[in-house]
Amino acid sequence: MSALAKVNDASDRKRGRSDGETDANATICAVELPEDIRNVDFSQRVSWRKFHPYSETPMTLVPENEEPVFTKDSPALCHHVNAMSLRARACSIHTKAQPGQPTARPIPTPIFMPVGTKGCLKGVTMDELTNDPALACPIILANTYHLAIQPGTELVKEMNGLHAFQGLNRLEGCKYPYNLLTDSGGFQMVSLVKLSEVTEEGVCFENPFQQQQEANDGDNKADKAESERLLLRPEDSIRHQNNIGANIIMALDDVVSSVAVDRSRFVEATHRTLRWYDRCYEAHEKRNTQNLFPILQGALDTDLGGLREQCLAGFRHREETRKMIAPGYAVGGLAGGEEKDLFWRVVDQACRALPDDKPRYLMGVGYPLDLVVCTALGVDMYDCVYPTRTARFGVCLVPGRSPGTLKVKAHECAADARVIQEGCQCQACRLGVSRARLHALFKTRNPVAVELITQHNIAYMMSFVRSMRKSILENKFADFAKEFVNDQYPGLANGGLDIPKWVMEALAAAGIDLTV
Repeated sequence: MSALAKVNDASDRKRGRSDGETDANATICAVELPEDIRNVDFSQRVSWRKFHPYSETPMTLVPENEEPVFTKDSPALCHHVNAMSLRARACSIHTKAQPGQPTARPIPTPIFMPVGTKGCLKGVTMDELTNDPALACPIILANTYHLAIQPGTELVKEMNGLHAFQGLNRLEGCKYPYNLLTDSGGFQMVSLVKLSEVTEEGVCFENPFQQQQEANDGDNKADKAESERLLLRPEDSIRHQNNIGANIIMALDDVVSSVAVDRSRFVEATHRTLRWYDRCYEAHEKRNTQNLFPILQGALDTDLGGLREQCLAGFRHREETRKMIAPGYAVGGLAGGEEKDLFWRVVDQACRALPDDKPRYLMGVGYPLDLVVCTALGVDMYDCVYPTRTARFGVCLVPGRSPGTLKVKAHECAADARVIQEGCQCQACRLGVSRARLHALFKTRNPVAVELITQHNIAYMMSFVRSMRKSILENKFADFAKEFVNDQYPGLANGGLDIPKWVMEALAAAGIDLTV
Protein backbone atom coordinates (compact mmCIF):
# COMPACT_ATOMS: atom_id res chain seq x y z
CA MET A 1 0.00 0.00 0.00
CA SER A 2 1.41 3.42 -0.94
CA ALA A 3 1.47 6.54 1.19
CA LEU A 4 -1.28 7.84 -1.05
CA ALA A 5 -3.52 4.94 -0.07
CA LYS A 6 -2.67 5.34 3.58
CA VAL A 7 -4.83 8.44 3.97
CA ASN A 8 -7.45 7.37 6.46
CA ASP A 9 -11.18 7.81 6.01
CA ALA A 10 -14.23 6.97 8.06
CA SER A 11 -14.66 3.55 6.49
CA ASP A 12 -11.22 2.48 7.75
CA ARG A 13 -12.30 3.26 11.30
CA LYS A 14 -15.62 1.51 10.95
CA ARG A 15 -13.86 -1.66 9.85
CA GLY A 16 -12.07 -1.54 13.21
CA ARG A 17 -8.53 -1.83 11.87
CA SER A 18 -6.07 -1.67 14.77
CA ASP A 19 -2.57 -0.24 14.75
CA GLY A 20 -1.02 -3.68 15.08
CA GLU A 21 -2.59 -5.20 11.99
CA THR A 22 -0.10 -3.70 9.54
CA ASP A 23 3.62 -3.08 9.40
CA ALA A 24 3.70 0.66 8.79
CA ASN A 25 7.12 0.65 7.14
CA ALA A 26 6.01 -2.12 4.80
CA THR A 27 2.91 -0.20 3.78
CA ILE A 28 4.58 3.13 2.98
CA CYS A 29 6.45 3.49 -0.26
CA ALA A 30 9.54 5.47 0.70
CA VAL A 31 9.85 7.17 -2.67
CA GLU A 32 6.55 8.95 -1.96
CA LEU A 33 7.81 10.42 1.31
CA PRO A 34 9.81 13.62 1.69
CA GLU A 35 13.49 12.81 1.77
CA ASP A 36 13.98 13.98 5.34
CA ILE A 37 11.57 11.38 6.77
CA ARG A 38 12.23 8.39 4.48
CA ASN A 39 14.34 6.67 7.12
CA VAL A 40 11.85 7.12 9.96
CA ASP A 41 10.73 3.91 11.67
CA PHE A 42 6.98 4.24 11.33
CA SER A 43 6.34 0.96 13.13
CA GLN A 44 6.48 3.08 16.31
CA ARG A 45 4.42 6.14 17.14
CA VAL A 46 6.20 9.43 16.49
CA SER A 47 6.77 11.48 19.65
CA TRP A 48 9.53 13.45 21.34
CA ARG A 49 10.31 14.97 24.75
CA LYS A 50 7.43 13.29 26.55
CA PHE A 51 6.97 13.32 30.32
CA HIS A 52 4.54 11.77 32.78
CA PRO A 53 1.83 10.57 32.17
CA TYR A 54 3.13 9.75 28.67
CA SER A 55 6.43 8.37 29.99
CA GLU A 56 8.10 7.54 33.30
CA THR A 57 10.02 10.83 33.31
CA PRO A 58 8.36 13.31 35.72
CA MET A 59 7.34 16.71 34.41
CA THR A 60 8.97 19.63 36.21
CA LEU A 61 6.22 21.87 37.53
CA VAL A 62 6.82 25.60 37.96
CA PRO A 63 4.87 27.65 40.53
CA GLU A 64 2.42 30.26 39.29
CA ASN A 65 3.77 33.80 38.96
CA GLU A 66 7.33 32.55 38.46
CA GLU A 67 9.35 35.04 36.43
CA PRO A 68 9.91 33.99 32.81
CA VAL A 69 13.31 32.86 31.58
CA PHE A 70 13.91 33.28 27.87
CA THR A 71 16.58 31.12 26.25
CA LYS A 72 18.62 30.99 23.08
CA ASP A 73 16.36 28.25 21.72
CA SER A 74 13.19 30.12 22.72
CA PRO A 75 14.09 33.83 22.90
CA ALA A 76 10.52 35.19 22.82
CA LEU A 77 8.41 32.59 24.66
CA CYS A 78 8.74 30.98 28.07
CA HIS A 79 6.38 28.08 28.77
CA HIS A 80 5.78 27.02 32.38
CA VAL A 81 3.69 23.99 33.29
CA ASN A 82 2.12 24.93 36.63
CA ALA A 83 0.02 21.84 37.33
CA MET A 84 -1.37 18.69 35.78
CA SER A 85 -4.53 16.74 36.46
CA LEU A 86 -4.31 13.46 34.56
CA ARG A 87 -3.44 14.75 31.05
CA ALA A 88 -5.00 18.21 31.50
CA ARG A 89 -2.46 21.01 32.00
CA ALA A 90 -2.47 24.42 33.63
CA CYS A 91 0.38 26.42 32.09
CA SER A 92 1.63 29.98 31.92
CA ILE A 93 2.83 31.29 28.55
CA HIS A 94 5.10 34.33 28.70
CA THR A 95 5.82 36.34 25.56
CA LYS A 96 7.72 39.55 24.85
CA ALA A 97 5.94 42.88 24.53
CA GLN A 98 5.44 44.10 20.99
CA PRO A 99 5.48 47.71 19.72
CA GLY A 100 2.43 49.49 21.10
CA GLN A 101 1.85 46.86 23.80
CA PRO A 102 2.32 48.31 27.31
CA THR A 103 3.31 44.92 28.70
CA ALA A 104 3.15 41.29 27.62
CA ARG A 105 0.68 39.90 30.10
CA PRO A 106 1.20 36.20 30.99
CA ILE A 107 -1.27 33.86 29.29
CA PRO A 108 -2.78 31.31 31.71
CA THR A 109 -3.96 28.08 30.13
CA PRO A 110 -6.28 26.51 29.24
CA ILE A 111 -7.15 29.66 27.30
CA PHE A 112 -9.76 30.60 24.73
CA MET A 113 -8.87 33.35 22.26
CA PRO A 114 -11.75 35.46 20.90
CA VAL A 115 -11.38 36.20 17.20
CA GLY A 116 -10.97 39.78 16.05
CA THR A 117 -10.75 39.01 12.35
CA LYS A 118 -9.90 42.53 11.18
CA GLY A 119 -8.05 43.58 14.30
CA CYS A 120 -10.98 44.21 16.63
CA LEU A 121 -13.77 42.33 18.40
CA LYS A 122 -17.13 43.41 17.00
CA GLY A 123 -19.37 44.85 19.69
CA VAL A 124 -16.60 45.41 22.26
CA THR A 125 -14.83 48.73 22.84
CA MET A 126 -11.14 48.89 23.68
CA ASP A 127 -11.96 50.25 27.13
CA GLU A 128 -14.31 47.35 27.84
CA LEU A 129 -11.85 44.78 26.55
CA THR A 130 -8.96 46.07 28.66
CA ASN A 131 -10.71 47.28 31.83
CA ASP A 132 -13.72 45.00 32.39
CA PRO A 133 -12.53 42.11 34.59
CA ALA A 134 -15.31 39.90 33.23
CA LEU A 135 -13.63 40.07 29.81
CA ALA A 136 -9.91 40.64 30.46
CA CYS A 137 -8.81 38.44 27.56
CA PRO A 138 -5.08 37.69 27.85
CA ILE A 139 -4.81 37.07 24.11
CA ILE A 140 -6.98 37.63 21.04
CA LEU A 141 -6.63 36.50 17.44
CA ALA A 142 -6.38 38.59 14.29
CA ASN A 143 -6.49 37.41 10.68
CA THR A 144 -3.47 37.96 8.46
CA TYR A 145 -5.34 37.58 5.17
CA HIS A 146 -8.03 40.12 6.00
CA LEU A 147 -5.56 42.65 7.44
CA ALA A 148 -3.40 42.27 4.33
CA ILE A 149 -6.44 43.08 2.17
CA GLN A 150 -7.72 45.94 4.35
CA PRO A 151 -6.13 48.20 5.55
CA GLY A 152 -2.85 46.57 4.43
CA THR A 153 -0.09 45.48 6.76
CA GLU A 154 2.35 48.14 5.52
CA LEU A 155 0.01 50.75 7.02
CA VAL A 156 -0.21 48.74 10.25
CA LYS A 157 3.59 48.67 10.37
CA GLU A 158 3.76 52.43 9.81
CA MET A 159 1.40 52.83 12.78
CA ASN A 160 3.87 50.87 14.95
CA GLY A 161 2.06 47.54 14.82
CA LEU A 162 -1.46 46.33 15.44
CA HIS A 163 -1.44 46.95 19.20
CA ALA A 164 -0.71 50.63 18.54
CA PHE A 165 -3.05 50.73 15.53
CA GLN A 166 -5.82 49.55 17.86
CA GLY A 167 -4.91 52.32 20.29
CA LEU A 168 -3.79 50.06 23.13
CA ASN A 169 -0.78 52.27 23.90
CA ARG A 170 -3.00 55.34 24.29
CA LEU A 171 -5.55 53.91 26.70
CA GLU A 172 -5.51 55.46 30.15
CA GLY A 173 -5.65 53.06 33.07
CA CYS A 174 -5.35 49.95 30.88
CA LYS A 175 -5.67 47.14 33.46
CA TYR A 176 -5.65 44.13 31.16
CA PRO A 177 -3.46 44.61 28.08
CA TYR A 178 -3.69 41.67 25.73
CA ASN A 179 -1.35 39.67 23.54
CA LEU A 180 -2.05 39.04 19.86
CA LEU A 181 -1.90 35.87 17.80
CA THR A 182 -2.23 35.98 14.03
CA ASP A 183 -3.17 33.10 11.80
CA SER A 184 -1.22 32.71 8.59
CA GLY A 185 -3.99 33.00 6.03
CA GLY A 186 -4.03 29.27 5.38
CA PHE A 187 -7.59 28.76 6.61
CA GLN A 188 -8.85 31.01 3.83
CA MET A 189 -7.86 28.23 1.40
CA VAL A 190 -10.93 26.45 2.77
CA SER A 191 -13.26 29.32 3.65
CA LEU A 192 -12.54 31.11 0.35
CA VAL A 193 -11.87 28.03 -1.75
CA LYS A 194 -13.85 29.43 -4.70
CA LEU A 195 -11.65 32.53 -4.68
CA SER A 196 -8.27 30.84 -4.33
CA GLU A 197 -5.76 28.77 -6.28
CA VAL A 198 -3.00 26.84 -4.50
CA THR A 199 0.38 26.07 -6.08
CA GLU A 200 3.82 25.26 -4.69
CA GLU A 201 4.63 28.97 -4.81
CA GLY A 202 1.74 29.90 -2.56
CA VAL A 203 -1.98 30.62 -2.68
CA CYS A 204 -3.48 33.22 -4.98
CA PHE A 205 -6.73 34.86 -3.85
CA GLU A 206 -9.15 37.02 -5.73
CA ASN A 207 -9.73 40.25 -3.81
CA PRO A 208 -13.34 40.06 -2.56
CA PHE A 209 -13.39 43.75 -1.57
CA GLN A 210 -12.69 45.32 -4.95
CA GLN A 211 -15.30 45.66 -7.65
CA GLN A 212 -14.57 43.90 -10.91
CA GLN A 213 -13.75 46.11 -13.85
CA GLU A 214 -16.70 47.04 -15.98
CA ALA A 215 -17.02 45.16 -19.24
CA ASN A 216 -16.50 48.32 -21.28
CA ASP A 217 -13.01 48.90 -19.86
CA GLY A 218 -11.63 47.08 -22.85
CA ASP A 219 -7.94 46.15 -22.90
CA ASN A 220 -7.34 47.25 -19.30
CA LYS A 221 -9.70 44.61 -17.91
CA ALA A 222 -7.11 41.82 -17.73
CA ASP A 223 -4.54 44.09 -16.06
CA LYS A 224 -7.14 45.24 -13.54
CA ALA A 225 -8.21 41.69 -12.72
CA GLU A 226 -4.57 40.69 -12.21
CA SER A 227 -4.01 43.59 -9.80
CA GLU A 228 -7.01 42.49 -7.76
CA ARG A 229 -5.41 39.13 -6.94
CA LEU A 230 -3.42 38.62 -3.74
CA LEU A 231 -0.52 36.17 -3.90
CA LEU A 232 0.18 34.82 -0.43
CA ARG A 233 3.43 32.89 -0.37
CA PRO A 234 4.97 31.62 2.88
CA GLU A 235 7.38 34.57 2.73
CA ASP A 236 4.47 37.00 2.25
CA SER A 237 2.53 35.54 5.17
CA ILE A 238 5.50 35.98 7.50
CA ARG A 239 6.19 39.49 6.21
CA HIS A 240 2.59 40.47 6.89
CA GLN A 241 2.72 38.96 10.38
CA ASN A 242 6.03 40.67 11.14
CA ASN A 243 4.37 43.92 10.07
CA ILE A 244 1.33 43.27 12.26
CA GLY A 245 3.51 42.66 15.29
CA ALA A 246 1.64 39.78 16.95
CA ASN A 247 3.24 38.00 19.88
CA ILE A 248 2.56 34.60 18.29
CA ILE A 249 2.45 34.02 14.54
CA MET A 250 1.61 30.98 12.43
CA ALA A 251 3.44 29.29 9.58
CA LEU A 252 1.51 29.19 6.32
CA ASP A 253 0.09 25.70 5.87
CA ASP A 254 -1.66 24.06 2.94
CA VAL A 255 -5.16 23.52 4.29
CA VAL A 256 -7.71 21.12 2.82
CA SER A 257 -11.24 20.70 4.14
CA SER A 258 -11.35 17.80 6.59
CA VAL A 259 -14.37 16.36 4.76
CA ALA A 260 -12.75 16.40 1.32
CA VAL A 261 -12.39 13.04 -0.44
CA ASP A 262 -9.36 13.68 -2.68
CA ARG A 263 -6.69 11.51 -1.06
CA SER A 264 -3.89 12.67 -3.31
CA ARG A 265 -4.66 16.28 -2.38
CA PHE A 266 -4.23 15.46 1.32
CA VAL A 267 -0.84 13.87 0.66
CA GLU A 268 0.26 16.89 -1.36
CA ALA A 269 -0.94 19.32 1.31
CA THR A 270 0.73 17.48 4.19
CA HIS A 271 4.14 17.38 2.55
CA ARG A 272 3.79 20.92 1.22
CA THR A 273 3.03 22.15 4.74
CA LEU A 274 6.47 20.91 5.78
CA ARG A 275 8.16 22.63 2.84
CA TRP A 276 6.28 25.85 3.49
CA TYR A 277 7.29 25.76 7.14
CA ASP A 278 10.93 25.74 6.00
CA ARG A 279 10.28 28.84 3.92
CA CYS A 280 8.40 30.56 6.75
CA TYR A 281 11.24 29.83 9.16
CA GLU A 282 13.82 31.33 6.81
CA ALA A 283 11.66 34.40 6.14
CA HIS A 284 10.98 35.12 9.82
CA GLU A 285 12.95 38.28 10.64
CA LYS A 286 11.85 38.77 14.26
CA ARG A 287 12.70 35.48 15.96
CA ASN A 288 13.86 37.29 19.09
CA THR A 289 10.49 38.97 19.64
CA GLN A 290 7.80 37.01 17.75
CA ASN A 291 7.04 33.30 18.07
CA LEU A 292 6.48 31.19 14.96
CA PHE A 293 4.33 28.08 15.46
CA PRO A 294 4.25 25.38 12.75
CA ILE A 295 0.86 23.80 12.09
CA LEU A 296 0.29 20.05 12.15
CA GLN A 297 -1.66 18.80 9.13
CA GLY A 298 -2.45 15.38 7.68
CA ALA A 299 -6.20 15.01 7.12
CA LEU A 300 -7.86 12.63 9.59
CA ASP A 301 -5.18 9.99 9.09
CA THR A 302 -3.90 8.91 12.50
CA ASP A 303 -2.63 5.47 11.41
CA LEU A 304 0.89 4.30 12.06
CA GLY A 305 2.92 5.93 9.31
CA GLY A 306 -0.13 7.92 8.22
CA LEU A 307 -0.16 11.55 7.17
CA ARG A 308 -0.38 13.00 10.67
CA GLU A 309 2.56 10.81 11.71
CA GLN A 310 4.51 11.96 8.66
CA CYS A 311 3.94 15.62 9.49
CA LEU A 312 4.97 15.01 13.11
CA ALA A 313 8.10 13.19 11.95
CA GLY A 314 8.93 16.15 9.72
CA PHE A 315 8.67 18.57 12.63
CA ARG A 316 10.74 16.31 14.88
CA HIS A 317 13.42 15.99 12.21
CA ARG A 318 13.61 19.74 11.79
CA GLU A 319 14.01 20.30 15.51
CA GLU A 320 16.48 17.51 16.23
CA THR A 321 18.57 17.62 13.05
CA ARG A 322 18.22 21.12 11.65
CA LYS A 323 17.79 22.94 14.98
CA MET A 324 14.56 24.60 13.88
CA ILE A 325 13.29 25.01 17.43
CA ALA A 326 9.58 25.81 17.49
CA PRO A 327 8.35 27.74 20.57
CA GLY A 328 4.99 25.97 20.26
CA TYR A 329 2.86 23.87 17.94
CA ALA A 330 -0.59 24.26 16.43
CA VAL A 331 -2.95 21.48 15.39
CA GLY A 332 -4.82 22.38 12.21
CA GLY A 333 -7.13 20.85 9.65
CA LEU A 334 -10.03 20.21 12.05
CA ALA A 335 -13.36 21.83 12.99
CA GLY A 336 -14.51 21.48 9.39
CA GLY A 337 -17.51 19.23 9.87
CA GLU A 338 -15.67 15.94 10.33
CA GLU A 339 -17.11 13.16 12.49
CA LYS A 340 -16.45 13.77 16.16
CA ASP A 341 -15.09 10.25 16.57
CA LEU A 342 -12.35 11.12 14.09
CA PHE A 343 -11.88 14.64 15.48
CA TRP A 344 -10.96 13.57 19.00
CA ARG A 345 -8.61 10.84 17.79
CA VAL A 346 -6.57 13.39 15.82
CA VAL A 347 -6.35 15.61 18.91
CA ASP A 348 -5.42 12.64 21.08
CA GLN A 349 -2.64 11.60 18.71
CA ALA A 350 -1.23 15.14 18.55
CA CYS A 351 -1.11 15.52 22.33
CA ARG A 352 0.55 12.12 22.74
CA ALA A 353 3.19 13.05 20.16
CA LEU A 354 4.08 16.74 20.51
CA PRO A 355 6.68 17.87 23.08
CA ASP A 356 5.28 18.41 26.57
CA ASP A 357 7.46 21.47 27.19
CA LYS A 358 5.74 23.46 24.42
CA PRO A 359 2.25 24.99 24.17
CA ARG A 360 -0.31 23.07 22.09
CA TYR A 361 -2.84 25.16 20.18
CA LEU A 362 -5.95 23.60 18.64
CA MET A 363 -7.12 25.87 15.84
CA GLY A 364 -10.73 26.80 15.15
CA VAL A 365 -12.28 24.96 18.11
CA GLY A 366 -14.55 26.85 20.52
CA TYR A 367 -17.59 24.86 21.65
CA PRO A 368 -17.41 24.47 25.44
CA LEU A 369 -17.88 20.69 25.25
CA ASP A 370 -14.99 20.43 22.79
CA LEU A 371 -12.82 22.51 25.13
CA VAL A 372 -13.51 20.17 28.04
CA VAL A 373 -12.72 17.06 25.99
CA CYS A 374 -9.61 18.48 24.33
CA THR A 375 -8.27 19.99 27.54
CA ALA A 376 -8.61 16.53 29.08
CA LEU A 377 -6.49 15.21 26.18
CA GLY A 378 -3.80 17.84 26.74
CA VAL A 379 -4.58 20.94 24.62
CA ASP A 380 -3.67 24.40 25.97
CA MET A 381 -5.02 27.02 23.55
CA TYR A 382 -8.16 27.47 21.44
CA ASP A 383 -9.80 30.01 19.15
CA CYS A 384 -13.13 30.21 17.37
CA VAL A 385 -15.58 32.77 15.99
CA TYR A 386 -18.49 30.87 17.57
CA PRO A 387 -19.07 32.93 20.76
CA THR A 388 -18.99 36.31 19.00
CA ARG A 389 -20.64 35.28 15.75
CA THR A 390 -23.52 33.47 17.44
CA ALA A 391 -24.12 36.57 19.58
CA ARG A 392 -25.04 38.49 16.44
CA PHE A 393 -27.98 36.11 16.03
CA GLY A 394 -29.21 36.63 19.57
CA VAL A 395 -27.75 33.42 20.98
CA CYS A 396 -26.26 33.51 24.48
CA LEU A 397 -23.94 30.89 25.95
CA VAL A 398 -25.24 29.53 29.24
CA PRO A 399 -24.52 26.54 31.49
CA GLY A 400 -26.88 23.58 31.51
CA ARG A 401 -28.28 21.13 29.03
CA SER A 402 -26.89 20.74 25.53
CA PRO A 403 -26.47 22.80 23.43
CA GLY A 404 -25.87 25.25 26.29
CA THR A 405 -27.48 28.24 24.63
CA LEU A 406 -30.29 30.72 25.22
CA LYS A 407 -32.02 32.36 22.24
CA VAL A 408 -33.22 35.75 23.40
CA LYS A 409 -35.09 36.34 20.14
CA ALA A 410 -37.37 33.44 21.04
CA HIS A 411 -40.93 34.21 22.16
CA GLU A 412 -40.23 32.60 25.55
CA CYS A 413 -37.92 35.50 26.41
CA ALA A 414 -40.40 38.26 25.54
CA ALA A 415 -41.64 38.62 29.14
CA ASP A 416 -38.75 36.98 31.01
CA ALA A 417 -37.47 39.28 33.77
CA ARG A 418 -34.38 37.17 34.49
CA VAL A 419 -30.90 38.13 33.37
CA ILE A 420 -29.08 35.93 30.86
CA GLN A 421 -27.19 34.01 33.56
CA GLU A 422 -27.29 34.47 37.31
CA GLY A 423 -23.85 35.14 38.74
CA CYS A 424 -22.32 36.23 35.44
CA GLN A 425 -20.28 39.42 35.72
CA CYS A 426 -20.75 40.67 32.16
CA GLN A 427 -22.20 44.15 31.74
CA ALA A 428 -25.73 42.96 30.92
CA CYS A 429 -25.97 40.48 33.78
CA ARG A 430 -24.38 42.57 36.51
CA LEU A 431 -26.53 45.61 35.59
CA GLY A 432 -29.72 43.55 35.54
CA VAL A 433 -30.59 43.80 31.84
CA SER A 434 -33.43 41.32 31.46
CA ARG A 435 -33.96 38.77 28.76
CA ALA A 436 -37.17 40.61 27.90
CA ARG A 437 -35.24 43.83 27.36
CA LEU A 438 -32.74 42.09 25.10
CA HIS A 439 -35.61 40.46 23.21
CA ALA A 440 -37.18 43.88 22.59
CA LEU A 441 -33.86 45.38 21.49
CA PHE A 442 -33.39 42.60 18.94
CA LYS A 443 -36.93 43.08 17.66
CA THR A 444 -36.12 46.71 16.89
CA ARG A 445 -32.69 45.82 15.44
CA ASN A 446 -30.93 47.88 18.11
CA PRO A 447 -27.17 47.14 17.93
CA VAL A 448 -26.88 47.47 21.71
CA ALA A 449 -28.39 43.98 22.00
CA VAL A 450 -25.61 42.48 19.90
CA GLU A 451 -22.98 44.35 21.90
CA LEU A 452 -24.34 43.15 25.24
CA ILE A 453 -24.65 39.53 24.16
CA THR A 454 -21.19 39.57 22.56
CA GLN A 455 -19.75 40.77 25.85
CA HIS A 456 -21.72 38.11 27.73
CA ASN A 457 -20.46 35.31 25.49
CA ILE A 458 -16.85 36.42 25.82
CA ALA A 459 -17.28 36.71 29.59
CA TYR A 460 -18.81 33.23 29.64
CA MET A 461 -15.83 31.75 27.79
CA MET A 462 -13.29 33.56 29.98
CA SER A 463 -15.04 32.37 33.15
CA PHE A 464 -15.27 28.87 31.68
CA VAL A 465 -11.54 28.51 30.98
CA ARG A 466 -10.69 30.04 34.36
CA SER A 467 -12.85 27.40 36.02
CA MET A 468 -11.10 24.66 34.05
CA ARG A 469 -7.72 26.03 35.09
CA LYS A 470 -8.77 26.21 38.74
CA SER A 471 -9.86 22.56 38.67
CA ILE A 472 -6.49 21.52 37.20
CA LEU A 473 -4.55 23.49 39.80
CA GLU A 474 -6.58 21.67 42.47
CA ASN A 475 -6.14 18.31 40.68
CA LYS A 476 -9.92 18.03 40.31
CA PHE A 477 -10.28 18.27 36.54
CA ALA A 478 -11.91 14.84 36.27
CA ASP A 479 -14.66 16.02 38.63
CA PHE A 480 -15.06 19.22 36.61
CA ALA A 481 -15.37 17.29 33.35
CA LYS A 482 -17.88 14.82 34.78
CA GLU A 483 -20.05 17.58 36.22
CA PHE A 484 -20.01 19.58 33.00
CA VAL A 485 -20.82 16.61 30.77
CA ASN A 486 -23.57 15.32 33.09
CA ASP A 487 -25.14 18.78 33.20
CA GLN A 488 -25.19 18.91 29.41
CA TYR A 489 -26.37 15.33 29.01
CA PRO A 490 -28.56 14.28 31.97
CA GLY A 491 -29.91 11.29 30.04
CA LEU A 492 -33.13 10.44 28.27
CA ALA A 493 -34.68 9.24 31.51
CA ASN A 494 -34.23 12.74 32.96
CA GLY A 495 -35.68 14.53 29.96
CA GLY A 496 -32.33 15.28 28.34
CA LEU A 497 -29.92 13.57 25.98
CA ASP A 498 -27.57 10.68 26.64
CA ILE A 499 -23.83 11.38 26.62
CA PRO A 500 -22.49 10.96 23.07
CA LYS A 501 -20.32 7.92 22.56
CA TRP A 502 -17.41 9.97 21.26
CA VAL A 503 -17.35 12.01 24.47
CA MET A 504 -17.29 8.85 26.58
CA GLU A 505 -14.45 7.36 24.55
CA ALA A 506 -12.37 10.55 24.35
CA LEU A 507 -12.54 11.20 28.08
CA ALA A 508 -11.80 7.54 28.79
CA ALA A 509 -8.63 7.92 26.69
CA ALA A 510 -7.74 10.83 28.97
CA GLY A 511 -8.30 8.72 32.07
CA ILE A 512 -11.79 10.02 32.94
CA ASP A 513 -14.45 7.33 33.30
CA LEU A 514 -17.95 8.79 32.96
CA THR A 515 -19.61 5.50 33.91
CA VAL A 516 -18.62 5.77 37.58
